[in-house]
Amino acid sequence: MKRLRLILWALVAVVAVAAGVLLLTHRSSTGSSGSTTAKTHFGGAFTLTGGDGKLFSSQSLEGKPYAIYFGFTRCGDVCPTTLSRLVKLRRAAGPEKALNIVFVTIDPANDRPKEVGQYAELFGSPIIGLTGSQAQIDQVKKQYGIFAQPMPHAAMGKQFEHTATVLLFDRGGEFVGTITPTEPDDSAIASMKALIG
Repeated sequence: MKRLRLILWALVAVVAVAAGVLLLTHRSSTGSSGSTTAKTHFGGAFTLTGGDGKLFSSQSLEGKPYAIYFGFTRCGDVCPTTLSRLVKLRRAAGPEKALNIVFVTIDPANDRPKEVGQYAELFGSPIIGLTGSQAQIDQVKKQYGIFAQPMPHAAMGKQFEHTATVLLFDRGGEFVGTITPTEPDDSAIASMKALIG
């Protein structure tokens, strides 16, 4: 178990570094006037299924900044801890309606619309829970640079090693940064406040 945690944190560090490079690339493309001359291609359009069983297009997120997190409903500690923290950070940064929190399952075989919908409701604050076919989830993971590897688990049959970093996007759907598990709350709140404007 200790080795598994070390591997997970190492993966988190790798993703955080990669996201930082993407962010620096994005910032370096901005001229002195503040106008962006090039876009960072990270993320992208998708259509998944919401907790209500209806199709959910990423176009629905346009016009409002959002934080997106990939996990699974049977996750023992990392996922509920991360989502609970996101809710707390959002409340500290501004009104709940000013920023969307999006949860995308990496385990669509077990997390159907009902499961992601009920899971999203557990945190006492609006969270958009999404699922889809395995092919759809694989595509979105690829677009957002998410690592997810199934591992055998004695009690549940299967667990996942996965990226635990939260990705932040602005009103136009452009990637602007991350929130890592080890980042201080003050820094994360500042990032959210900057997004909310």
